[in-house]
Amino acid sequence: MQELITGALELGIRLAPEQIAAFRVYQETLTAWNQRFNLTAITDERGIQIRHFLDSLSCLQAMRGEGGLSGRRVIDVGTGAGFPGLPLKILCPAMQLTLLEATRKKTLFLQHLVQTLKLADVTIIHGRAEELGQDPQHRESYDWALARAVADMPVLVEYLLPLVRLQGHVLAQKGEGAPAEVHRATWAIHQLGGEVRRLIPINLRGLAETRYLVVIDKVAATPPRYPRRTGMPGKRPLLAPDM
Repeated sequence: MQELITGALELGIRLAPEQIAAFRVYQETLTAWNQRFNLTAITDERGIQIRHFLDSLSCLQAMRGEGGLSGRRVIDVGTGAGFPGLPLKILCPAMQLTLLEATRKKTLFLQHLVQTLKLADVTIIHGRAEELGQDPQHRESYDWALARAVADMPVLVEYLLPLVRLQGHVLAQKGEGAPAEVHRATWAIHQLGGEVRRLIPINLRGLAETRYLVVIDKVAATPPRYPRRTGMPGKRPLLAPDM
């Protein structure tokens, strides 16, 4: 796990022995399940440690400045094989984590992994963000809504902002095109009650490309009509009238 240990130190994170052990089990379980189910295209150990684990832990560059994650309600939308939510949970066990995933085989993997790692306060939901965002038990109830590689920003903010409470935050992990995506999504963000705070460039060891953490604050209630019904955000993204 040397790539993970060294890369974490470069992010200002010193992993405890029990956390390294948990990541080792995560890696082994992901590799084993991936032989039966297509959970991830990244299957080599180095790729898993850098592109999955370290990439997930980089979210702390934005989240640590908000009083930490202890006791916070966090939802990871379109989590896939658990990224970035579960690596963050391994580091911050006191956070209350919800993992939302629309693919059944991936939720089965998540359930198995959470049980194997004996992680408490983790809820796994098989469903869609459009439905959850209109559910009173989840709407505007999270401190943080996270997503990685789920959708273009004008679509993604309609998934995430309805789930976040006032004064809560959205964190989207994006690639080099993040500034252009955010510019295109500015009108939608305002319509949904958000305000862009900052884009944080992230450089991970061994990766040439710069990644970004896009941080959006929830400054006003999301209008009740959002999110629209399932599939509509992707088909008709919220774009400025002149675009």
